[in-house]
Amino acid sequence: METDNKDLISEIDNTKTSGFHYKTWLISGLGFFTDAYDLFIIGAVTSLLVLSGWQKLSNLDTSLLDSTALLSAVIGALVFGRLLDKMGRKAIYGLELIILVAGALGSAFLTPLNGLYFLIGWRFLLGIGIGGDYATSSTIMTEYSNTRNRGKLVGMVFSMQSLGLLAGPLITLGLIYSGINPGIIWKLLLAFGAIPALIVVYYRRKMPETPRYSIRVKGDVQTAQKNWEKYTGKIGEVQAEGAVVKESWTSILSQRKFVLTLLGTAGSWFLMDWALYGNSIMSNSMLSTLVPSSVVGMNHLITTTIYTALVFGFAAFPGYWIATFTIDRIGRKPIQVVGFTAMAITFAILGIFRQLLTPGFVAPFLIIYGLSYFFIEFGPNVTTFIYPPEVFPTKVRGFGSGASAAGGKTGAFIGTFLNVIILGSAIGESGLFLILAFLSALGVVMTVLLLPEPKRMALDEISGENALLANDQ
Repeated sequence: METDNKDLISEIDNTKTSGFHYKTWLISGLGFFTDAYDLFIIGAVTSLLVLSGWQKLSNLDTSLLDSTALLSAVIGALVFGRLLDKMGRKAIYGLELIILVAGALGSAFLTPLNGLYFLIGWRFLLGIGIGGDYATSSTIMTEYSNTRNRGKLVGMVFSMQSLGLLAGPLITLGLIYSGINPGIIWKLLLAFGAIPALIVVYYRRKMPETPRYSIRVKGDVQTAQKNWEKYTGKIGEVQAEGAVVKESWTSILSQRKFVLTLLGTAGSWFLMDWALYGNSIMSNSMLSTLVPSSVVGMNHLITTTIYTALVFGFAAFPGYWIATFTIDRIGRKPIQVVGFTAMAITFAILGIFRQLLTPGFVAPFLIIYGLSYFFIEFGPNVTTFIYPPEVFPTKVRGFGSGASAAGGKTGAFIGTFLNVIILGSAIGESGLFLILAFLSALGVVMTVLLLPEPKRMALDEISGENALLANDQ
């Protein structure tokens, strides 16, 4: 394909969406399917352990097991984010999935009976890989995206999480109904999380360096053009010299603009993940209030898993994809504000009207609870992933994305860890919903005050890169 555009960065911004965009999406997106599955499946696994002969877990044991991968994801996001900027995208991409695969397989096959701390250790390793994927995949997809459809393309990567979210309860139900021993089921559930990652590790390791990194950080226009042509099949000419940002990464991030932006991206992600992960990982526990006390053991787990599948399938799943395919028209900021607002309202209703949290109100509870999930997805869960790689320049894009994801996973860890304790305390589930309502309202304020609207703006403009280049001249 010939083009008269002599500026490769402009060519990337203006090129039509084509096959290489979808190839990048698939390579990145399968990792996110795996991330979601691996993170959320632990709730079902925790319930199965006791049914398969493990000693009863204390609240602290359950908190640690459910939340450890989220804590280590903070480390993974920060480390891989910085390595992306220091060593380049190509040098790093795929290594995070190798770590994830090791953690998933170790959890399944190298954890003995009652080996709680073995399982926690493997989940810690798994989380390192998951955190790394949050930093790497969003950065790479953003740097290959065009301006017109950037939100959709990056959102499609993240929305693969919806399939992983839904796959967990469906696979759990399938294995339970198959009659397999629970002691084998929990191992299979953990092992399945390695399969999609194994499929795409090779392709991630073969991806070339992104042109934006080659030009803006390394100043290597020739390599950028060569990689672009080889990867996309688009032939063109570029300027003889590339504009390199000379300012150091520490200097960039210490500027007031970038500090406030990071506060907005990491802070809003923190608030959203507290609500999402605490609810999702503990969905079997959260939905237990709807199950009559006469239903116990495996039948209790089956009932709560069916409720979880209904919420994920009919509320969360469409929310992801509606947000993804409308975000470049509606904008990131309006969707995030509407999502946080709806979350605050639905959580407040569930917290105030305690009678909804009883077996006599299954349908009303699932409708309102489902609405909260729809607006988490058609709202801050999608937008907080898309925002960071857009609003930080190339030289710090990996770290900005990683630090933002680290903020989110810190909220997820705190929410998951504390939710177990809160549910077992006098505060109870209604009090927990009121806490989540307050955090969601805070998310509205943070979004309005701290975040810009990147809709259909060139990446160099919205990220502040043009300003940095102008300062260097």
